[in-house]
Amino acid sequence: MKIFLPVDGSVAALTAVHHAVQLVRGGLKADFVLANVQEPPSFYEVVVMHDPAVLDQVRADAGADLLRAAEAMLDAAGLSYESEVAGGDPGHVLVDLLENYGCDAVVMGARGAGETSSPLGTVALALLHASPVPVTIVHPPRPSGPDA
Repeated sequence: MKIFLPVDGSVAALTAVHHAVQLVRGGLKADFVLANVQEPPSFYEVVVMHDPAVLDQVRADAGADLLRAAEAMLDAAGLSYESEVAGGDPGHVLVDLLENYGCDAVVMGARGAGETSSPLGTVALALLHASPVPVTIVHPPRPSGPDA
């Protein structure tokens, strides 16, 4: 089985990676595809940068940086994976990537970085609607204790 793991560096995304590792520890035989999608550049970024190659490299570096923690988790567990950083609208690009890699399932966080107002983020909703394979949504642990 090949499991697709969208990663944006958020706690929810890393919780989903941890969940996928636990599935393998529970007996599931799986390989993984880690993916980060960088939003298209803003008009301001295009005007300021002037050089599309530099802008592409900045985005590739940012995406690779956001994948590092998830890669470290899979490395520590001794699991095989492929990683890709892509650019575009995350909802559409992630579906294209999971199809291109021949993934059998998606495990992802409920909300990405910066999304806090709803139980499911816009990218999670987009994948739920468009994915041709099953999608497992993983919520981060709820805080506990007197201040929760």
